[in-house]
Amino acid sequence: MAAPSSEALPPAPPPSPDAGSGPGRTSGLGARLRSRCCVTVEPVVFMAMLALTLQVPLATQYIYQRVSAELGFRGNRSRGCNATPGPEAGLERAVEAMTSHWNLYINVGGFAVVLFSVTLLGAWSDRVGRRPILMMPAIGLALQSTVYLIVMYLELPVGFFLIGRLLSALSGDFSMILAGCFSYIADTSDRQSRTFRVAVLESCLGVAGMCGSIIGGLWSKAQSYTNPFWLVLALNLATVAYAFAFVPESVAAKQPSKLFTTQHYRSVYRLYSGGTLGLWLYALALFVVVTVHFGIKDIMILFELSSPLCWESDWIGYGLALEHLTYLISLLGLKAMQFCISDSGIAEIGLLSNIAGLVTFSVAATSTLMFTGYGLRVLGMTTTPVLRAKMSKLVGVTEQGALFASVACVESACSLASTVVFNSLYPATLYFMKGFSFLFGAALLLIPTGIIGFLGYRRAELQYHQFENLSQDAQTTTDTSIQNE
Repeated sequence: MAAPSSEALPPAPPPSPDAGSGPGRTSGLGARLRSRCCVTVEPVVFMAMLALTLQVPLATQYIYQRVSAELGFRGNRSRGCNATPGPEAGLERAVEAMTSHWNLYINVGGFAVVLFSVTLLGAWSDRVGRRPILMMPAIGLALQSTVYLIVMYLELPVGFFLIGRLLSALSGDFSMILAGCFSYIADTSDRQSRTFRVAVLESCLGVAGMCGSIIGGLWSKAQSYTNPFWLVLALNLATVAYAFAFVPESVAAKQPSKLFTTQHYRSVYRLYSGGTLGLWLYALALFVVVTVHFGIKDIMILFELSSPLCWESDWIGYGLALEHLTYLISLLGLKAMQFCISDSGIAEIGLLSNIAGLVTFSVAATSTLMFTGYGLRVLGMTTTPVLRAKMSKLVGVTEQGALFASVACVESACSLASTVVFNSLYPATLYFMKGFSFLFGAALLLIPTGIIGFLGYRRAELQYHQFENLSQDAQTTTDTSIQNE
């Protein structure tokens, strides 16, 4: 074995069974935070998600508008939404394809960088604390929105969006904010309440997404795409200020640590190399679920902008609001179902709800059918909080930052995979079935459905054998006592 380098960090203390206490945290820190701070990182998630929800569809619609102007496409309403395709039908497909490809280039560049920055920052936060990794990504996102504003005002080529995307990715992007917040919740919650606390955090994503979708849709229709981006910049700056001023540190026994060292990557590697089969399978299930989620979001706006739906900005905003409302309804559904259904069963119900909605989207030719698909997906977000909580319970207290950094990397890989797959598949299948990408996503969700079912059955069987062994031991003890008498 090679001798440790001078950069090597001191070994992490052994894990504690309770995520609210243990080495690396003062024993009463979790209890104090729970009792004094009902709201901690939730506003961070809310403001960051609100900014992101405003930014993504606005940027996509802005690119669509610029590409249409460059190719001379006058808009889908010039020939009627449900009329026989006219001479501009081919031009419309070209605009959709080019917009999809621009999204692909911008996202691939950003996500490739995020894979490295998130792993580095997440494991680093296990030693230096969570607050730095909440502020750094928000600063990067503020720089990204600044670059986007410059491109829009000066009408620079849309390829300059990639510069802003890279600045955000170097600082961890939105994935690092999520990883930091979920690590914070794991630091300050016990095992029994963790699933619900994670679901509360994800519901903040939904409420923010719903508000951002409505605001962005109505505002961009009234004043184009530039003015709402000032709100994006203000929200990112407000996230930095709130994390600095109001979020108490959850890592009490902080240790000095270098940021740029391979030790942080090795800590994530050790987490999985010594992990259980369940950790690997839950990570795979999360990868598929989030890949489908991101992939559908990438193509949804293009699907709604073009015929036969031809939605305008306000309708797109209403659709995105319903999409994000599923976070809140899923939280309420999860809390209600926890009284009578296991966490694995809840996750399975969420997957079935998601599949039903995607199948409906695949054949949607009217707005009514599209909204029906949104309604069927109402419990679709119960799956991810269950998977996050189950993974968190499989590792120790001093490994939460490394775990959620790896989860953020999984989600970044999902973004990369979804962008490559769905943004390539959508333009390729426009000619024979426009909704094929939704059908493909529904088929992919059968994989995590099988994984969660297998692990749930395996756990139930193990518990049955443990109960059976205890019963036999008790019976043997009773027989021995009778014989002695």
